[in-house]
Amino acid sequence: MSVLPEDPLEPYYFEHEDQEICGKLVTPITDSYREDYPTVVDRFFTRYYYFKGDVPYQVLYHSNRICLICLAADHPALSQGISSVNFDIGNVDRSQNVVKGKGKKGGMILQAESTLALLTTDNGDTYKVPSCIRGKLVEVNTALVEEPKLLEHLPEGAGYFAILLPKIENCDAIKASLLTQEQYDERIRLRKEVQHKNGTSGSIQDSPQIVEKELGT
Repeated sequence: MSVLPEDPLEPYYFEHEDQEICGKLVTPITDSYREDYPTVVDRFFTRYYYFKGDVPYQVLYHSNRICLICLAADHPALSQGISSVNFDIGNVDRSQNVVKGKGKKGGMILQAESTLALLTTDNGDTYKVPSCIRGKLVEVNTALVEEPKLLEHLPEGAGYFAILLPKIENCDAIKASLLTQEQYDERIRLRKEVQHKNGTSGSIQDSPQIVEKELGT
């Protein structure tokens, strides 16, 4: 009969002890635990999306204007497996970007189509990850260079490629240029319908035009 090893963390487990404040018992902290408690993204960010051709990317827009550039959940690289991430895009190395002070002086100014990084999948496909918005590059996530597989496992928002800061006067135009969560879901739904009708799967090159026609854009 096998014996389970002792749990080394057992001494640190929470154990409620009765406490009384102003004549009232303090309820255990575990009583307030919620399995459906909103995530950090749900609480502090608004989800937007950007398509480069037929490939989707996510922009997590914080209330303080900070934007995280990520892969959208339907990005084909996530199903193919991610082999490498490189911020040296040939003519410049984004990881050498340096900013100073509260104004983030010295950061590279990027356009929506500017390439942030090169992503290579396990089957050899390469994707040029776009900046998705016009803004100042604050930092890149160099941890992805050492461990690209993190992108396949990290929770939403944690696997960001870069942090960008748009100008205040550009924020409304930037938001208008991106897809909302509802618009993104509808585009993905229509794309899957097109793929089903054509008997295909995955990303197809002619679907953006068909989907945009269906959406009336």
